[in-house]
Amino acid sequence: MPAIQHFIATLDPLYVLSGVLVGGLVGMTGVGGGSLMTPILVLLFGMHPATAVGTDLLYASITKASGSVIHGYNRTVDWTVVGRLALGSIPATALTIATLYFLDAGNDKSTQLLITQVLAAALLFTAISLLLRKPLMRWYSTHIPEMNPVLVRRLTILTGAMLGILVSLSSVGAGAIGVTALVFLYPKMDARRIVGSDIAHAVPLTLIAGLGHASLGLINWHVLSSLLTGSIPAIIIMSIVSARASDTAVRVALAIVLIAVCVRFWFF
Repeated sequence: MPAIQHFIATLDPLYVLSGVLVGGLVGMTGVGGGSLMTPILVLLFGMHPATAVGTDLLYASITKASGSVIHGYNRTVDWTVVGRLALGSIPATALTIATLYFLDAGNDKSTQLLITQVLAAALLFTAISLLLRKPLMRWYSTHIPEMNPVLVRRLTILTGAMLGILVSLSSVGAGAIGVTALVFLYPKMDARRIVGSDIAHAVPLTLIAGLGHASLGLINWHVLSSLLTGSIPAIIIMSIVSARASDTAVRVALAIVLIAVCVRFWFF
């Protein structure tokens, strides 16, 4: 009991609230984790960019593990697709973390600038993916013939590799960019299965990347515990109700926020 009381006393209410908001959004739409949490940690709380990325990666892995359990129970995960993505993302993640180690990401200013610029670019691409997903899908379904299954498998592995690099550098992309890629590669797949598969794939991706950042000393464990306290209940609840919710307004609002954050990273 004293240990529980001590843990509660050490929680920061603002970080807990941030975890609730971001975790709920991820549970509902499958997007918004890294694209919101990392900018929140950097811009609102003044955290070092590399530490913010590392903390967010472990936060995302644990949070999305909770959501993937719910999606798995509801059978809204295509494990074949998850396996293909992981086949590309896990080696790419390991290679990127090794590169960050040799670049001394925690102390080298040029590496910090690289992480910030990659984060801004990833946020912009994420925002575009959110805003244009439906018109792009209409154009795609009209003009692009159904792809060969072998080509789809290879492109899925390549998508995983690209996500592994991007997520390891910026913690952004596993959600919105991953979902958008799956929509194009598997246009006949139910939207709930796309979201569920994307969340399930993000678990090993962000876990490996997060552990890599932890080995570099780029994790704020106090902040992580506060974020998880808010996010785990939120993502479980919103994963349960996601099948009944429309995410259009949420996606548009999120895209506007991401564009504003992107401008802040690039120009101020």
